[in-house]
Amino acid sequence: MARSTSKDAQALFHSLRSAYSATPTNLKIIDLYVVFAIFTALFQVAYIAIVGSFPFNSFLSALLSCVGTAVLAVCLRIQVNKENKEFKDLAPERAFADFVLCNLVLHLVIMNFLG
Repeated sequence: MARSTSKDAQALFHSLRSAYSATPTNLKIIDLYVVFAIFTALFQVAYIAIVGSFPFNSFLSALLSCVGTAVLAVCLRIQVNKENKEFKDLAPERAFADFVLCNLVLHLVIMNFLG
């Protein structure tokens, strides 16, 4: 049974790898940005667990910044993807401008929360 499970897992990873190799480069860059934001948030949570949470507002602000940026980047990826039929009339430049504006508003709110 373990042998068939590992064979299925290898087939799944092979199909995911072949499907992701067909992904355009700009979407891969956005994916890397999302992964970086998530790993930064996880690193902050690990740091708070080890060191302590003295400036708790700073921790919350940094965590919300990472999570909010990741969410906005996923929205950008959805809008820029050519295979998505809902946003076919939206120009990639407009989607990126929306992303930048939303990030600006997000970080202004986060800087205000810092106190």
